[in-house]
Amino acid sequence: MRLWLVARRLIGSSRFVGLVLLVALTGLRFVDPLPLEALRLRVFDFYQVMQPRVITSRPVTIVDIDETSLKQLGQWPWPRTVIADLVTRLASMGAVAIGFDVFFPEPDRMSPALAAATFRDLDDETRKKLAALPDNDAIFAQAIHRARVVLARTGLPTASADTADDDLVQTGVAALGEDPSPFLFHFPGLLHNLPLFENAASGRGLVTIPPERDGIVRRVQLAMVVDDAAAPSLTIEMLRVATGADSIMITTDAGGIRSIGVPKLKLPTDGKGQVWPHFARHDPDKFVSASAVLDGTVAANLIAGKLVLIGTSALGLLDNKTTPVEAAMPGVEVHAQILESALNGSLLSYPLWAPLVEILAAALISLALIVWAPRLGAETLFLAGAIVAAFIVAASWYAYAEHRLMLDATYPLGSTFTIFLAMVATNYINEQNAKRKIRSAFGQYLSPDLVQQLANSPEKLVLGGEERRMSIMFSDVRGFTALAETYKHDPQGLTKLMNRFLTPLTNAILARKGTIDKYMGDAIMAFWNAPLDDANHEVNACLAAIDMLACIERLNTQRKSEADHGGHSYMPIKIGIGINSGVCVVGNMGSDLRFDYSVLGDSVNLASRIESQCKDYAVSNIIGAATAGAAANVLPLLELDRIRVKGKREPEAIYTVLGGPDLNHKPETSALLAAHARMLQLYRSKEFGAAAEAVEGARLAASARFDLDGLYDVFARRCRDYAAEPPHEGWDGTHTATSK
Repeated sequence: MRLWLVARRLIGSSRFVGLVLLVALTGLRFVDPLPLEALRLRVFDFYQVMQPRVITSRPVTIVDIDETSLKQLGQWPWPRTVIADLVTRLASMGAVAIGFDVFFPEPDRMSPALAAATFRDLDDETRKKLAALPDNDAIFAQAIHRARVVLARTGLPTASADTADDDLVQTGVAALGEDPSPFLFHFPGLLHNLPLFENAASGRGLVTIPPERDGIVRRVQLAMVVDDAAAPSLTIEMLRVATGADSIMITTDAGGIRSIGVPKLKLPTDGKGQVWPHFARHDPDKFVSASAVLDGTVAANLIAGKLVLIGTSALGLLDNKTTPVEAAMPGVEVHAQILESALNGSLLSYPLWAPLVEILAAALISLALIVWAPRLGAETLFLAGAIVAAFIVAASWYAYAEHRLMLDATYPLGSTFTIFLAMVATNYINEQNAKRKIRSAFGQYLSPDLVQQLANSPEKLVLGGEERRMSIMFSDVRGFTALAETYKHDPQGLTKLMNRFLTPLTNAILARKGTIDKYMGDAIMAFWNAPLDDANHEVNACLAAIDMLACIERLNTQRKSEADHGGHSYMPIKIGIGINSGVCVVGNMGSDLRFDYSVLGDSVNLASRIESQCKDYAVSNIIGAATAGAAANVLPLLELDRIRVKGKREPEAIYTVLGGPDLNHKPETSALLAAHARMLQLYRSKEFGAAAEAVEGARLAASARFDLDGLYDVFARRCRDYAAEPPHEGWDGTHTATSK
């Protein structure tokens, strides 16, 4: 009651009702109850009715077990020898793949051996002759084996005794990302074909279509879980067999399944692994009678180069489905339309972000209504509402018609209109209550109760992080202890100096889109590509290092001038910078009481290790191989060595950034890189005498512009040591660091 009074004072009761209703309707959309979903689906059905898919090509042909075929060949099921002839005929005509939308779970009752055992009044000789004839199922299995055939399976609502048959071949399913099983439809049982057929076939796919609540087929699963194992649908298995892929690929993230496909064709799905076919009207031209195939009267171009589905449209076999565009469509044509939509790139999409767009649209329009409705006149409000409603409907239709995206217009319209009616009703009730109070309590003044203001609750902060590919930098002052000793009688001066050099270094990092993680005395830790995305984080980290070194050079020049004028001692500041790139975990790290936004991972540790190597290689910066791989085309890089840092087994190639992009392709840079590469090649080939000469050649090339004497002193010393005492037999040029 008090909250109502506070809200009525601050924003007015009608606005408060609108806000409460907006929150409730937003929560309702997340729950997505049956009436809300049914309304949305009906709108999407209407779109397909208004603009069904236009048939531009027919990559799929349906061999139909129709009434004509039943009249000519007899009742279903036909002998397996007839179906074997059908498969052989289709394969010889050039069918790319043959898929069955019928099942063969039991032996053929018309096989000679079974007939011999069941026919009455047969003499022994006739019975023996029948038993000696080839088995119908064996003939069918041979035909399957010679062609690219995909057999149909179906999920069962209850477990079956032979669901997990060890003799059955299973299609490989590769998962990229999260485990897809929790997002897929599950079936405890499986109806499969005889193992003889399953093992002879090129593929096996589920034809199960879990029904919508109203029985209309709108979404079709491309993969399902049967007996705790993911299995493909008939359509995706047909594509796998047709493309020659070994397995299907399911791409999943924390929000659900993103796509299912084969290496050459990935199909976007909703979070449950379902596709939304863009249905066309029933197309008789893609059907050919099974009897026409068997008697050779079918046109060759209807089979050659086609995906062929074998199914039935015969009324007696009852395999009809309801789709948004047809009240009754043969079930096999549903699979054909999925294949056509997939191959033509015309699948509809209701992406994972669509509900968020709908909720955001509803929230923005409703908030505008809540703010402006009490201020606008009825005519203006009606005109504005009509324009907004028309825009929402037009945007939804445009997304469907032009981009095959399904965005629901009913939720934004319905929620906004509901809030409008609630605000109108609230205003009406308030007016009536005010009149009643005036009439009943005329002359009385009722002061409102005093209410205590509520303190805002602090936001709930959750510990945790996310994986990202990042670049990490460590920088440290070389010889800081000696530098600090010069200020032992002036600690405030040391503090000012720290602030004086940390400030420009920090600005250089931030200017290159970096994030400061922490200051550790004289050291800085920073990272790139979090929390804001930075596609060029490796290059930006290197450019920041160049800027930082330039800042230190300017600071040292200023301090030297100040020391000369002031008559006091001067010690230049020198820093080492280490940069490495790789996958890290970034987020709020720490305890429930105190935490920081920081980064963890092996790549972070390696960045710290290679920064400490700056003093050993006498260079101002060192970057790891991953960083170098991304920055090599932008910045001039010099490979320093292959080292095995302390605490890691795998060697790492390390580089130094010679300078900015302006140094690329300059004669002195090219000369240095060539001389240095020759030196490294001789060094790693154990030609230490020649390598020592090459060291001096590289030193000479560097002297034109680059200060690398310390680096070449290191290699000169190594060459002398290894010439006197060669390394072990398996040495590959990798240097093992002995310090962190």
